[in-house]
Amino acid sequence: MHTPTATSGQERRASPESSAMTWRHTFQTRIAAVLALLLLIVVAATYFAVKAATTRAVENQAHVQMKTGSEVFERLLDLRGRRLHYGLDWLTADAPFKQAVAEGSSEAILAALRRHGAGIRSSEVFVLGLDGKVVVSTLPVFKRGQPFAADGALRQARRKGLQMLIVAMDGRPYLLVQKDVYDPLPIARVVMGFPMDTRFASELRAMSNLDVSFISVHGGQPGPLFSTQPAAWQAGVVSLLCESPLNPEPQITQFYGERVLSQVLALANTGAGGDVRVLLQTPLDQALESFEPLDRQFIGIALVVLLVSLAGALFLARRVSRPLSALVDAAARIGAGDYRTPVRVRGQDEFGLLARAFNAMQSGIAMRERQLAHNALHDPLTGLPNRALAMERLGSAISARRPVVLLYLGIENYRVINEGFGPEGVEDMLREASRCLSMSLMTSDTAARIAGSEFLLLLENTQVDRAVARADRLHALLTEPRRIGDDEVRHEVSIGIAAYPADGQQVEELISRAAIARHDAASLPGHLQIYQQDRDLAHQRQITLIRDLRRAAVEGQLLLCYQPKLDLRLGHVCQAEALLRWQHPTLGLVSPAEFIPLAERTGSMGLLTAWVIEEAIRQIADWAQRGLLIQLSVNISVDDLADDDLALRVTGLLTQYGVSARQLIFEITESAIMHNPQQALSVLEQLRDCGISLSVDDFGTGYSSLAQLQRLPVQELKIDQSFVRNLDSATGDGVIVRSTIEMSHNLGLRVVAEGVEFEPSLRLLKLWNCDTAQGYLISQPLEASAFEQWMGQQRAPV
Repeated sequence: MHTPTATSGQERRASPESSAMTWRHTFQTRIAAVLALLLLIVVAATYFAVKAATTRAVENQAHVQMKTGSEVFERLLDLRGRRLHYGLDWLTADAPFKQAVAEGSSEAILAALRRHGAGIRSSEVFVLGLDGKVVVSTLPVFKRGQPFAADGALRQARRKGLQMLIVAMDGRPYLLVQKDVYDPLPIARVVMGFPMDTRFASELRAMSNLDVSFISVHGGQPGPLFSTQPAAWQAGVVSLLCESPLNPEPQITQFYGERVLSQVLALANTGAGGDVRVLLQTPLDQALESFEPLDRQFIGIALVVLLVSLAGALFLARRVSRPLSALVDAAARIGAGDYRTPVRVRGQDEFGLLARAFNAMQSGIAMRERQLAHNALHDPLTGLPNRALAMERLGSAISARRPVVLLYLGIENYRVINEGFGPEGVEDMLREASRCLSMSLMTSDTAARIAGSEFLLLLENTQVDRAVARADRLHALLTEPRRIGDDEVRHEVSIGIAAYPADGQQVEELISRAAIARHDAASLPGHLQIYQQDRDLAHQRQITLIRDLRRAAVEGQLLLCYQPKLDLRLGHVCQAEALLRWQHPTLGLVSPAEFIPLAERTGSMGLLTAWVIEEAIRQIADWAQRGLLIQLSVNISVDDLADDDLALRVTGLLTQYGVSARQLIFEITESAIMHNPQQALSVLEQLRDCGISLSVDDFGTGYSSLAQLQRLPVQELKIDQSFVRNLDSATGDGVIVRSTIEMSHNLGLRVVAEGVEFEPSLRLLKLWNCDTAQGYLISQPLEASAFEQWMGQQRAPV
């Protein structure tokens, strides 16, 4: 029984040693590999740097050779042109030749040319009349009387003072010179041309050490090629000459598998004579072949250095890995939780310093582990257990089936304290609250901070009634006035209560239900609430409504109902109020009293108001087309008064649907106006300037007064239904309503009384000169089609 255990322990002890040995060899190998790799990189970088420098030197030499060859080429052309000029001077000075030219006899001219054959051999001679037509030509392609193809180019060259000209004739390039024949006035022109053929290209190659190729291009078609390149490469030469752009700078190209420095130059580009191009080339790879022995020697030396360096790297790796192995073993012990065994590495070098740092780290880790274990389960500000520890203790109580009552506390004016006193005031508030909670605890209880301003108390082995009594005392203690700096603050605390096992069997379930009870308690006078069964369903309904409210307008779930407003002076209805309704696909018709507060709380009110305004304007336009002129009232919220672009968007909708601004009334509650009076006043003035009427809704339930209404750009005041529903001239409501009507008229405001449900109320309102009445006595809110029908058979009481 004991032998396997001992063997297992030996295997566990052997495992770190084996791991350390494997690590040591791996580390040595890595050091040697890194050093070898670095040396290899240096050798390779040196080799390629030398190779690149050699290549650049060869290329620079080739550019120099190309430049020198180009200059030799130009000088040879100039020399050949001068030789032609000498022969032409000799010919035009010959008297028999001039006489033959003057007579215009072809035979005599040719005979004279044959006598001078030694001076003009290998050249072609053309005698031209003053009109540019051929008189005699040694080139059979030109006949007597035919216009000379290069005559225009020759005349232009003479005007520019050029001594010679290169043109393409008969599909091949020629170097031409010209001179007039005088007797004593000019009687003709003599043109002498030298063909730039393969022999001339070979002569250039011998003098410049460059491969030379000539070609003429006429009408996009190349003529015969004259080149020093082998016949097998001449197709590529033609391609380079015809397709490469003319470039004054040489370019390095691949030519039949070899790197060649090439330069394409234009020797002539005359409209009639065509285009003459020359290609100068010099090979680069041949020059690089002379450096190949140097490359082989360099590689051999690099291999020897690499082998010697690898041996040195292995020796250095062994020296370095020994103290590191001791540190690895120490790290393995620390990882296993052994902080007592110190690291022993002799020496005063960096490894000795590292060993002493390891020993200091061991003691520091041991102390911090204890601190981290505490911090992981406690709130750093208050020192109370956090949510994780509270859930762990609640789970333990549930597993042991001990009765537990949860008190979920929330400080409701947390944000007000934060805005008024800043983060330091909030921290003081939380520490004071945690001190009060700690003072009220019994031995088996737990107080935890689970969120920003929320606390949880676990009262074990306690009945609900006793927990309620303790919660009441705790609420009184927490809501006592406290001083923050020089100010006195009273906390607004709400407490929700849930019990195990009555209100739940799981940890999360109990905490969630206690939180629901706490939210319900926030609206109760005593701020204390026990969880009620099925409140999860109501909570889930709220979540569903909040989630679906943003899609309600897009999915066509919203509709408007219209409640008529009776004009008490005229006795008929010409106004109505647009009231929003929501037909939920699964929950049915949802009351505005339920979803409007959710929309205001979750930021969806702007979307709803935008839909209501557009739908109301569209409905006004639709009714106007059928002859029903109605002025509609639309409610806007405090969020809308914060939108500086509201007037601009409403004006755009009025223009889009062709509706007059006078047909629209915006109703704003007192609380919305007083939330940010300066911003509200700015937006209301913009709406008034657009021509939209404005009305103060639910007057009497807020904080404003008739005096404050003087500075608001409103035209109408709507008395809240709580004053109108049971209106009696002898009651306080009657006095308030009558006084409000009189004072509003004195301020130039119209008055609307809502909530009219009984005939006596309507008679009193008419007696007191109220302008408009609205309520179920006149009509309940109607859908659009029902409202149209009601207006058609209007029977409102007057």
